[in-house]
Amino acid sequence: MTLNDTYFEKLINDYGNDVLRVSFIYLKDRQLAEDAFQEVFLRVYKKYHSFKHESSEKTWIIKITINICKDMLKTNWHKKVILQDEEIVNITDDKNVESVVENKELLKQILNLPSKYKDVILLFYYQGFSIKEIAEILSTTTGNVSSLLSRARNILKTNLEEEVDYGK
Repeated sequence: MTLNDTYFEKLINDYGNDVLRVSFIYLKDRQLAEDAFQEVFLRVYKKYHSFKHESSEKTWIIKITINICKDMLKTNWHKKVILQDEEIVNITDDKNVESVVENKELLKQILNLPSKYKDVILLFYYQGFSIKEIAEILSTTTGNVSSLLSRARNILKTNLEEEVDYGK
């Protein structure tokens, strides 16, 4: 199936914010996230004919996004990008200052997780994918996703409890 311009614009409108959000969370830099966004939709445009509809379009596009972000992170200078506080606040779209502070700390803890845990947490909680969809995106089993999700929650709980203990 070829992709016409109108349908391509629909894909960008439907999934563009998700692609940008996932890219930002991975790359920790708005400009890099915008670069990833462009690369994702360029790849979607070029490869749409190979999309087999075995999963949803959103699942397929987010899988492309994660792969592009991981590729970008493999280059040396991207490894040293610093997460900027004002960009975290903008990405949460939350007006309550206290909630933003809590979300910032949680997001920092999530971003510090090893990749296999970070992936499942972001896809499950921030993108709202089901365990089955996450398994498709990450090319693994639902059992593995459930296990990773459980371990990630335990790590986050432990890390956040330690933060509170140090804060006293």
